[in-house]
Amino acid sequence: MPETISFARGAPSPDLIPVDAVRVATAKALEDDWQKALSYGVGIGHPGLCAWIADRHGIPTEQVMTTNGSLEAGAMLFRHLLSPGDRVIVEQPSYDRTLLLLEQLQVEFVPVALEADGIDVDAVERAVKHAPVKLAHIIPNFHNPAGCTLSAEKRERLVALAAEHDFTIFEDDPYRELPFGEDPPPTMLSIDQADKVIHASSFSKTVSPGVRVGYLAGPEHEIARLTKIANENYISPNMLSGSLVLELCQSGVLDDNIEKCKVALQERRDALVDALGKHIPEASFVLPGGGYFLWADLDEGRNTVELAEKAKEAGAPFIPGTEFTLDGGWNSLRFSFASVPPEHMDEGVARIASCLD
Repeated sequence: MPETISFARGAPSPDLIPVDAVRVATAKALEDDWQKALSYGVGIGHPGLCAWIADRHGIPTEQVMTTNGSLEAGAMLFRHLLSPGDRVIVEQPSYDRTLLLLEQLQVEFVPVALEADGIDVDAVERAVKHAPVKLAHIIPNFHNPAGCTLSAEKRERLVALAAEHDFTIFEDDPYRELPFGEDPPPTMLSIDQADKVIHASSFSKTVSPGVRVGYLAGPEHEIARLTKIANENYISPNMLSGSLVLELCQSGVLDDNIEKCKVALQERRDALVDALGKHIPEASFVLPGGGYFLWADLDEGRNTVELAEKAKEAGAPFIPGTEFTLDGGWNSLRFSFASVPPEHMDEGVARIASCLD
């Protein structure tokens, strides 16, 4: 058994990374597409990859740009749209890096609780009626960290509220391609008729984190503005990565790897659920229907910050809930099951359980 079994980072274990396929795709990109792959690009990134993504979403190519990962996409969008004091709706809990980026921009947070089927839309409606909101950050599928998925009804209501109250929805969606059963509901981008949704996703979860290829898809005029900002800041995203990812997409290898990852990730989720039932039966959670994460609430009075320190010493680190909330989260924790092979899951949870007494 390994010395460390980590539930902390949202990254796949090495056996889920298609290293041989990436090696072949890189060689082919350098053979067939080397002039684009090894040259300066423009703000949209690799045009062929933009076209492939656009086709995947059923939208014009002019509505897509690639970026160096989806976190860069979000950071660039926030800097473009937001000013200090702007009111921004954030889910609670939410992705810790997003909260950090928004805090640096000195926005006014409008925290809204998550429910089993996504954000509390009644609370969103009350917030936007109380005072203007500039942006709502929403992670619709297999939420990081909460694991929940936004229902179809709530997606439609959010899009309608954005149109009525003139705010932008940032649909942060890097896990959509990784369901364990039925596909998630349609994207909010696909039902938006008022140009209020900007969608972001990434190949970090379906190829590898190291390729650093993400993208934005949204209204053509907003993508054009963001493309200009990208070009002025860094000329273009990584063209070699864009070329090799395009090769994986066009060859069908990406879809094959997605199918492999879905099976492996579901096995890991199920192993984690079994281990929690055995070792930490007090844990309550929404069963994630895909993705990488499970959010567990322990009994009131538990302190997962202190527990995380002990668990790290025991060789089973995790991230406490306080890292993902503006307030509270003391008795909650996030498990990343993507990084733990099923055969190590029971031992990893047992190590954490041993720190509860």
